[in-house]
Order: sequence, then structure tokens, then C-alpha cells
Amino acid sequence: MVSRAAITNVRVQADRLWSSMMRLAEIGATARGGVCRLALTDLDRVARDQFLSWVRELGCEISIDTIGNIVARRPGADPARLPVMTGSHLDTQPTGGKFDGVYGVMAGLEVMRTLNDKGIRTAAPLELVVWTNEEGTRFSPIMMGSGVFTGQLSLDDMLKKQDRDGVSVQSALAAIGYDGKRNPGHPVGAYFEAHIEQGPILENEGISIGVVTGAMGQRWYDIEVIGLESHAGTTPMDSRRDALLAASRLTVRVNEIALEKGGNTRSTVGYMDVHPNSRNSIPGRVHLTVEFRGPEENMLAAMEQELNQACDRYSEPGKLDFSIRRVADIKPQPFFPPLVDVVRNAAQELSYTHMEILSGAGHDAVYMAKAGPAAMIFVPCKDGLSHNELEDAKKEDLEAGTNVLLRSMLCAAEMLE
Repeated sequence: MVSRAAITNVRVQADRLWSSMMRLAEIGATARGGVCRLALTDLDRVARDQFLSWVRELGCEISIDTIGNIVARRPGADPARLPVMTGSHLDTQPTGGKFDGVYGVMAGLEVMRTLNDKGIRTAAPLELVVWTNEEGTRFSPIMMGSGVFTGQLSLDDMLKKQDRDGVSVQSALAAIGYDGKRNPGHPVGAYFEAHIEQGPILENEGISIGVVTGAMGQRWYDIEVIGLESHAGTTPMDSRRDALLAASRLTVRVNEIALEKGGNTRSTVGYMDVHPNSRNSIPGRVHLTVEFRGPEENMLAAMEQELNQACDRYSEPGKLDFSIRRVADIKPQPFFPPLVDVVRNAAQELSYTHMEILSGAGHDAVYMAKAGPAAMIFVPCKDGLSHNELEDAKKEDLEAGTNVLLRSMLCAAEMLE
């Protein structure tokens, strides 16, 4: 057993944590200081290989499952106890930053390194996980690895998912050598995930630690607007079947829906593909994506209803066709109150300023919370900026979050009051 004195005094090494994060930032580095490391690309392989080299140095047991999730296990004194797990993801957005996802993995690595340095053996095993395709950029949906791990997503369906070039998840896993043999999923006693906030609240409030109480729900849609491409110079304005004009009106309406609903809701059109995309042709087809986020399921349902009404209104019967397909439906998810308390108590005992916060982003912890106890730790990021090459965070904030993670995992592993 670990004594309370040992838990009180142990701290992580901020410089080592930072160095590891900057090493991963070199893999897929962009000219503007960010990272482009899409899921299951060769750059993702290089990052995964680097991770494996680090956890092997710690003597961890390694397993890779059939969706490509990597679990590094640090044995505990009592192998019968369920593991305390932490982790996040290594894949990024096309114009991503150095901290999103990576911080959660490197924070977990630093926890294990620190315990090794101090010769501390926990009662329960500790596990550090790298989840596959959290971002959902190359392959949809988001949070694929944790979704399969927890049984929320079908393994067979996810392996068949294809990117825009027709490459399947299964073939991409094989190409980079991470098509593991272990069946996804096993019981977990507690799951913690450290992450940059990806928003401005903590920085604006001057707070070091966000005690995350839950995550907003999300609904994603693929929408196809079909009109008729025709000559820009010879087609009169009142005769046009302009798909882009209708899609633009819908984009404005999507933004208005969240503004009108208020209550911490979000709405975004993040992608649009125009055909034929020619200067002197009226667009005949547009594919766009819509996503809604909100803290309550009934609010998301109301937003979806207004989306459907807007599509009906802008279709101009006889001129345009709208097809709407919901491609993701993630329910609002509260985190496990006793684990939230563990995080809060850890921040308080370490004398870090802290506040409760609701996550507006999707995280693997959301799926993990559907399967067992889970909680999250947020730290500030500069200007609240994320999914951007300029994403940044202070070393001291990353250190604080990792110390809270360390203390939280030790408390959970030892089941201390």
C-alpha cells in the first residue's frame, strides 16, 4: 500500500513532461508551429512507435487490440483489483496543435515515470491507453477506439469505415502495423483523462484546474443539397437552382439556432464541398456538415427539429432537394461524482485554484463514463484556442494538471478515504 505521506509529497517532473510533448510535436510538425498527424497514417505510426519505446522502458506490459488501441499496463500489488486507467489520443486535426490529446497521454506517461522514480507500487494496476482515431477527421465517427472498447460502437462497422480515398480502417491499421489481435474492452475500475480545456474559461478566470463535471451531447449531420448546375451567364436569376445559395442560407440558420436557444448550446457548419466548383457555373450540388452541441438531450432534439424545418424552407419545392443524415448522436454525459470529488480534493490538497466546468468537446472519457467510473481534469490553454496550429499551454499549468492526475490515480488505486 502507498502511504498518505507518499501521496502528499510526490510530484511530477515538469521539464521531462514538456520534453516528451515537444518530441511528439516534431512528428507531423507544420510550418506554423502546429501538428498534422491524422489517424492511422505513417506519422501516426511513428508517434505510436515512440510511445511504445517509452512505456517499454518502464517495464509495462503492452497490448494492442483489433481497433488499434494501445494499453500499457503497470502491474499492481493486487492483480485481482480492477485497473485505474488514464490516457487520450495521439492523432490530430489537419491543422492541429501540440497539446490536444497528446497532453493526456504524456501526463499519464509522466505519472508512471514518477512512480517508477519513487519506487511506488500501487495496489491496483495502472493502465495508460492511446485511443485510436479520437478526432474523427480521417475516419468518421469521432472517438472510434474508445467507442469500440466500451461497446458503444460496432467493431465490424468501424473496421469497414473508409476515408475519402476509399481506404478502410482495417487496411490502414494493417498498413501501419497496429492491427492488434486482442479483443477490445475489459473492466476498468476508474478512468481519468487530463486535457487542455480547448476553451477560454479557465484562462479568463485565472484558474489552474478545471474539475470537469460532464460533457455536452453532440449530434452530427451530413447534408446534401441538390440543385442543377448551369451556365452563370445565360441562366436568369429567377430560373436558377443554386445549391450553394441554399446551403449558405442554411449555414446562417444553423448559427442562428444556437444563438436563439442559448443555454450553452453550440452549432457549426465545418465542411462544405461544392460541385462543380467552377467560376462560371452555378453550383448544382453541395455537401455540408452540421453539428449541434448542448448540455441537455431535449435541447439537441429541438435544434434538430429546427434544422429539418430550415431544410424544408430552403428547398424551394420543385427547385432543390435536401437530404439529411444523422451520422453521430452522443448523449450528454455526466462524470462519476465520487471520481469528480477525487479530482476536486486532489486540486484542493495541492493548493491549486480550481473550479467546476462542463466540457463542450467530445473526449474518450465520455464513452468510458458510459461503461464505468470516469472523470476529467482540464488545464488552461492560451486564448482558449485549440484545433489550431497556434494552440499553446503553460508548462506550469501542464505540471499542475499532471500532479492532480497523479494524486487522483493514486487515491483511486489505493481506495483511500
